[in-house]
Amino acid sequence: MKRGLIAATAVAGMLGSVAACGGAGGKADAEGFKGKKLTVWVMSGSNPERWTEQVSEQFKKKTGATVEFKVQQWNGIQQKLSTALSEDTPPDVVEIGNTQTAAYAKAGALAELGDLKKEIGSDWNDAFNKASLVDGKQYALPWFAGNRVVMYNKKIWAEAGLKGTPTTRNELFKAFDAIKKKTGAEPLYLPGQNWYFLDGLTLGTGAELVKKQGGKWVSNLGDPKVSKAMHIYQQYQAFSTAPKNKDEATPQQGEVFAKGKTGAVIAMGYEAATAVKANPGIKNDIGFFTIPGETAAKPEGVFLGGSNFAVAGMSKNQELAREFLKVALSKQNDGQMVKEAGWTPKSADLAAVAQKNPAAAAAAPAAEKSGGTTPLIPQWAAVENLPNPIKSYMTAVLGGKSPADAAKDVESEINARLARQ
Repeated sequence: MKRGLIAATAVAGMLGSVAACGGAGGKADAEGFKGKKLTVWVMSGSNPERWTEQVSEQFKKKTGATVEFKVQQWNGIQQKLSTALSEDTPPDVVEIGNTQTAAYAKAGALAELGDLKKEIGSDWNDAFNKASLVDGKQYALPWFAGNRVVMYNKKIWAEAGLKGTPTTRNELFKAFDAIKKKTGAEPLYLPGQNWYFLDGLTLGTGAELVKKQGGKWVSNLGDPKVSKAMHIYQQYQAFSTAPKNKDEATPQQGEVFAKGKTGAVIAMGYEAATAVKANPGIKNDIGFFTIPGETAAKPEGVFLGGSNFAVAGMSKNQELAREFLKVALSKQNDGQMVKEAGWTPKSADLAAVAQKNPAAAAAAPAAEKSGGTTPLIPQWAAVENLPNPIKSYMTAVLGGKSPADAAKDVESEINARLARQ
């Protein structure tokens, strides 16, 4: 039964008391953990292989307990997670999208972790930690964050006679034109509902997706700046034959890229591993570059997507969960995430590691100059619940409807979701 965030809210009082107890903590008793199993929910594509092995080994050595990683799919995860966190036996540790953490914290579903942050994350970049704080309290710890880049097929680009990488949007579109005319490849694989790419484009145009009206948050999707961002998306999508009513995970675009018939995708760094897993022979053909903006001076706006780790307030393994976080978020394992998956480093100590990963190096300029997030308000998580109305808006515009009319069609639904407390 899908109960959504309402279910978590209904038990907020109970969860709040448990979270307070779990946050108090004492020194962990490793002997008491032997033989126990900790359940950790992670999202598909989040936990790279070597990091997972390393953390599992270190956790068992430190505590005598084992960790079971249960991989979840992004589609429908908010409803599924809301239900799980409201039950008597939830997963102990959960991965939560960084812009969605506030909703679960407000519902009282997460344990407070302020003391743990001071212990293991005193040197983390404040920008990473911002989405873990709600009303000044620490309800999660930042695991990773990064932004999209252009992942391209070097062989196809060479076949099209392309040298170097584009530094402006117009140069990129000219490159796509060359691939279309000179090769048999699809220039760009971009489905119609790559919503987080659109969010980056709205950051580039200076658009705000919500606004305050009468003391309440309401949709701002009809703003001309949002329309401008959607027009840029249309220009990109015109180079693709991907479905206009699907997102980048349906099917996984990394697997599409792996077939060797796609010039480029707008991707997260970890999607290269997805492609190589599907087709090991493509490994040496993969390259990355920063998504170029209107001018060479400023890259395209990008959504700084990532995830936090949180401890379920109803978990009966509070202290063991905290021991897991100490291991998983250690400097060594954070470095492994940067090295293996191309995420942006959380502290200055890891900057050198990022330069060794081509995807991380390509992501850095946009993250620094043009990065941002979706609205950091608790109500925003409900907006992205399936079916995501902004994805419906995108498909409608790509189907020929004007951005203004498409916005009108979904704004009542967005406003209804924003009104949920």
